[in-house]
Amino acid sequence: MTEHDFILKPYTIAKQTGKVSWESPSNIALVKYWGKKKDQIPENPSISFTLNNCKTITTLSYTPKENVDDFSFEVYLDGIKKDDFKPKIEVFFQRVEKYLPFLKDYHFKIETQNSFPHSSGIASSASGMSALALCLMSIEKSIQPQMTVEFFNQKASFLARLGSGSACRSIEGDLIVWGKTESIVGSTDLYGVKYPYLVHDNFKQYQDTILLVDKGEKQVSSTVGHNLMHDHPFAKNRFQQAHTNLESLKSILKSGDLDSFIELIESEALTLHAMMMTSIPYFILMKPNTLEIINKIWKFRKATGLHMGFTLDAGANVHVLYPKKESEKILEFIQNELVAYCKNEEYICDEIGFGAEKIND
Repeated sequence: MTEHDFILKPYTIAKQTGKVSWESPSNIALVKYWGKKKDQIPENPSISFTLNNCKTITTLSYTPKENVDDFSFEVYLDGIKKDDFKPKIEVFFQRVEKYLPFLKDYHFKIETQNSFPHSSGIASSASGMSALALCLMSIEKSIQPQMTVEFFNQKASFLARLGSGSACRSIEGDLIVWGKTESIVGSTDLYGVKYPYLVHDNFKQYQDTILLVDKGEKQVSSTVGHNLMHDHPFAKNRFQQAHTNLESLKSILKSGDLDSFIELIESEALTLHAMMMTSIPYFILMKPNTLEIINKIWKFRKATGLHMGFTLDAGANVHVLYPKKESEKILEFIQNELVAYCKNEEYICDEIGFGAEKIND
């Protein structure tokens, strides 16, 4: 597949008023993507768990309009108009217009809400942009009803990537690979693909308890952080490390080796933050309580032998990952020992999910 395969072929259809709704989850990367080329192309491959409970619900209403010179849309979050969201969506529309030429034919009303608390520190760009891309693909599906499910998902992931890179990993589940790598057959820089190899039962129903150490907007945006990789002294080695770790993860996922899994994902998380701390300008997104939680996880794991690990996004919050079969004791420890380090003692219990779903009226 190339970009040209996603250009909508000429069509003739009467413009109609309509409405469509999708819910799309967030995801958490195990091998991290950090650094990108032009057009949201990743510098290295990544793989993520699709989440189940942390999701965005988006309804897109569309009405034909006469003036087709400009984009026309309004955005609402939890029923409140959010004009500050418009610039990002304007950029997204500019990027995808080539592939969705009907965008200027309609006025859009975008109504969105998150299942997780607003400003909770959970990245909503992945779930939000993927949900919007899916809504737009539903309009294209009405134009080309013969479209296959496979092509629908590929193009939705392709479009979502142009809004937010990690959004391309939220269309399907439960393990999604994004970025061309020799380790994964069918992998591509253009969209996320389902992990095609055997996965041990140990990684089925895997749990993710998200500890909300810090809420609100990050001090450095992900876009700025990605761009700082262009001249980073360790960038080349980091990109190669991601390829190597993804190859290593294949045998871990097949064998069910939980100890090696924890070692790899924790190393990836700390490497991500090491890249931030060694860029110019440098920055630290972890907070003191992030480190307190990490040290307590290490101490608990050594004392109990339970398979409790962590990963981090580009922020201070801690994703505590562990197998379903060990969840009772681990969740008890989280509630008794770790929640105190969260802001207002807030945390979210999530688990692996299987992708986005259309909401029928």
